[in-house]
Amino acid sequence: MSKKLYIETLGCAMNERDSEHMIAELREKEDYTLTSSMEEADLILINTCSVREKPVHKLFSELGYFNKVKKDDAKIGVCGCTASHLGEEIIKRAPYVSFVLGARNVSKITEVLHKPKAVETDINYDESLYAFSDFRSSPYKAYINISIGCDKSCTFCIVPKTRGEEISIPTDLILQEAQKAVNSGAKEVFLLGQNVNNYGRRFSGKHPKTNFTELLRKVSEIEGLKRIRFTSPHPFHMDDEFLKEFAANDKICKSMHMPLQSGSTKVLKDMKRGYTKEWFLNRVEKLRSFVPDVGISTDIIVAFPGESEEDFEDTLDVMRKVRFNQIFSFKYSPRPLTEAAEFTNTVDEETASRRLTTLQKLHNDIVDEKNKELLGKTYEVYFEELKEGYFVAGRSDNNTIIKVKGSEELLGEFKKVKITHTGRTIMTGEIVE
Repeated sequence: MSKKLYIETLGCAMNERDSEHMIAELREKEDYTLTSSMEEADLILINTCSVREKPVHKLFSELGYFNKVKKDDAKIGVCGCTASHLGEEIIKRAPYVSFVLGARNVSKITEVLHKPKAVETDINYDESLYAFSDFRSSPYKAYINISIGCDKSCTFCIVPKTRGEEISIPTDLILQEAQKAVNSGAKEVFLLGQNVNNYGRRFSGKHPKTNFTELLRKVSEIEGLKRIRFTSPHPFHMDDEFLKEFAANDKICKSMHMPLQSGSTKVLKDMKRGYTKEWFLNRVEKLRSFVPDVGISTDIIVAFPGESEEDFEDTLDVMRKVRFNQIFSFKYSPRPLTEAAEFTNTVDEETASRRLTTLQKLHNDIVDEKNKELLGKTYEVYFEELKEGYFVAGRSDNNTIIKVKGSEELLGEFKKVKITHTGRTIMTGEIVE
């Protein structure tokens, strides 16, 4: 009988792809099959996130629960970004953990499995040329890494210390992976990287000079591929060539994640983001001049050390001018190994909570207004998920989530859908053709 694998994934889309890589390697080389029951699992993996403080605290409470319910001979492995920065400390605090595998060492999963108390957390390890076994969580779309690591030095971010320096994956490997996904039925690919539009800065070996815009053109030439999405582009690298290709290429979905972090030029400088409030607004204006109906999402941190009321008002000003379709917003939390963790001009908790509440209320008001305008509009939807109540959901080109009454026969299909009811996060519609 095959062994059973239970895996829990926290954090970003890159973590989701890392989990898919580990599942593929364990299935291909160790004869594991997935299970949704940790009680019957022979191996329990938790793929961790360390971008914010909360997931790190969650890790140890989860591990305690895993240890309580697991089979006597089952192994527990801790993987991902928290594994990278805590390393051996994880086993010291939770001695029942079998191994620790860092975010830059995913290809070693079948090695550490057989090394008791193994700790593999080398952030300089180069996996850019490694050909992983194949596994995708969804048959309808494929996540594809185009780079590993990050060369930015944002003062709030731990990622460069957990994923190492940025290395681009060779173009031919990306194209092969995309082609393989399309051949097996996927109609959408999702290109992943910490700063996707910095693609081509560094390769492990000899490689023709290229950039992200050129990569998008090549991926779009794959026959049978209908849609291309990507995350996250860095505002600093949003040159006109990139924006023009985004607008002109019919296969590129017209939704853009543009991480703002703060609307204050002063705070952006303290964060070492490399751009100003004016540059960000300029890029949005240019983008919307090319694609008026583009969906724009963002990340925002409130109460970064030294953020004044005036700085916070700058963020609200950007919110009102851009009118984001979606935001991921958080109070600043100091992360180990980062420059900002040493800053002493912290914002008190009461002020931080008030600012986050104010920001989120403004966003909800904006979204409610924007969504009213969607009523009666028609979008082409790619259906990929079953929902409760006999609904099937998918996304429009500009990333609007829309559900319709239907069954699994709609999965993997494109249909024109007219919106009949609006909600804050998901729309309801009816198929018109």
